Amino acid sequence: MKVLFILNEPPYGSDKTYNALRLAMVFQKDQPDTEVRLFLMTDAVTAAISAQATPQGYYNVERMLKSVLAKGGHVKLCSTCCEARGIKDVSLVEGVEVSTMSQLGQWTIESDKVLVF
Repeated sequence: MKVLFILNEPPYGSDKTYNALRLAMVFQKDQPDTEVRLFLMTDAVTAAISAQATPQGYYNVERMLKSVLAKGGHVKLCSTCCEARGIKDVSLVEGVEVSTMSQLGQWTIESDKVLVF
């Protein structure tokens, strides 16, 4: 099965991105044959900026993205959203790719389930 997560919320200040990543990680753990794809849009693109420093005991979406990628997940960012937020030339989490709406459209068609956060 292919599951597509579309994330729209910022990485911190709202728990939607956190919860989407938690669910993606559960799919990878409990259903290892499931292909997990994440497409980050709007303020969610900032979740892929590397070198995040969060307080001790607080979740860190960079580590969570790395975990999803390490287990074969795919993470892409909306290029227009990145440009609008000035993160075009910012260091991103290794393995994350800047992509297009066309790619999101293709992933949507190919997916068995699409979850929007």
